[in-house]
Amino acid sequence: MDLRAIGLGLAFALMWSSAFTSARIIVADASPLFALSLRYLLSGLIGVAIAKALGQNWNLTRAQWRATIGFGILQNAVYLGLFFIAMQTIEASFAAIIASTMPLMVALAAWLFMGERLGRLGIAGLIAGLAGVALIMGTRLTQGADLTSIAICIIGVLALTIATLTVRGASSGGNLLMVVGLQMLVGCAALTIATLVFETPRLTPSWPLAIAFTYTCLVPGLTATWVWFMLVGRIGATRAATFHFLNPFFGVAIAAVLLGEQLGPRDVLGVAIIAAGILAVQISRQTKV
Repeated sequence: MDLRAIGLGLAFALMWSSAFTSARIIVADASPLFALSLRYLLSGLIGVAIAKALGQNWNLTRAQWRATIGFGILQNAVYLGLFFIAMQTIEASFAAIIASTMPLMVALAAWLFMGERLGRLGIAGLIAGLAGVALIMGTRLTQGADLTSIAICIIGVLALTIATLTVRGASSGGNLLMVVGLQMLVGCAALTIATLVFETPRLTPSWPLAIAFTYTCLVPGLTATWVWFMLVGRIGATRAATFHFLNPFFGVAIAAVLLGEQLGPRDVLGVAIIAAGILAVQISRQTKV
């Protein structure tokens, strides 16, 4: 893994983790599905416009169209839509911790259902990661965390896991930024329907909302997705996923600094255990590639 790949991985992990804090700010002043659909509309149009200016087009390969539609629905609409709903009642740091278990879920599902071999280190990592989640979950439940919102986040992670395992081919065939922009527009279309069915749009203008919304559109929404596909194209999905072990640290740190969210000793210990588990699983999977 070269220095460029390391830089891309660190940048992606930081941007991905920051999205939970900005989302928490957004849903304080706007209804979640409406805000997210508007975010994807703006991010998608910007991405497509930049891609066209760079000479890219939407003559995608069949695999790219499958990935564009699949990720647009499962990742952008279902996963993030559910997390935006949940973050009306749970803290950004807790949401980031739940979301960071995605590599563990992917490894577990690939092992159980797809016949992927997982060595002793990977199995130990799975056990450790799930134990860390259980530790944090138990602490938060005793502190009154909303059980429904936790369940919603878990369903969202399952959707992202399915997308990761079943939808591939987006980073091959060129037109990468165009793929990213079109994924955003697919997510916008799906979320617009969900907004009309399930939600009464609400928007209370404020400077925190404007700043968080702009940041979310441009950084976690557009740039992070583009960086992720660049990273996958450079070193492969399995190696790229190694950087997810940083997400629990970055997620809770950003929420603590910007939102003042408090972490107890068990939370800190749980985050460290989860990160170690993710790293062990990814190292084990990498040796199988």
